[in-house]
Amino acid sequence: MDWIKKIAHVILVMSLLILVNSCSISYKFNGASINYDKVKTISIADFPIKAAYVYAPLATTFNQKLKDTYIQQTRLRLVPRNADLQIDGEITGYNQYNQAVKSDGYSSEVKLTITVNVRFVNNTNHGEDFEQQFTAFRTYDSTKLLTAVQDELIEQMVKEITDQIFNATVANW
Repeated sequence: MDWIKKIAHVILVMSLLILVNSCSISYKFNGASINYDKVKTISIADFPIKAAYVYAPLATTFNQKLKDTYIQQTRLRLVPRNADLQIDGEITGYNQYNQAVKSDGYSSEVKLTITVNVRFVNNTNHGEDFEQQFTAFRTYDSTKLLTAVQDELIEQMVKEITDQIFNATVANW
């Protein structure tokens, strides 16, 4: 009887090893779900600032970060036009508002907001086309000047917005 148990145990272990080796699980940590047989190229137009308040470095930072996100997280080739996927739009808002007021009536926190309008065209499946606004904000202490904090806050907000755009266009989850 012991030898039957040993044989059964060996068969079970070998079956598990065969099963584990024959299965392959694919994880994509960037969240992209792109059919690279159909989609090979992407064009990303520069987004101009159409906001009432213009901070010139914002456009450069945003445009470069958006392109870098797709280059680093996908195998898509960036082309100037006639791409399988096309992204364009404009930065429509760059605003600051008093967020909180102290008991003395003065502002204690300021909210800085960036809004971007995006048009996405998937030339391989027009059912996925959209136009949508993406927004991010950060608050900062009103005792600080905007000029002292805006570059750092813009970096954070641009990353958040480009991640939102990436997820809306190619993550499909």
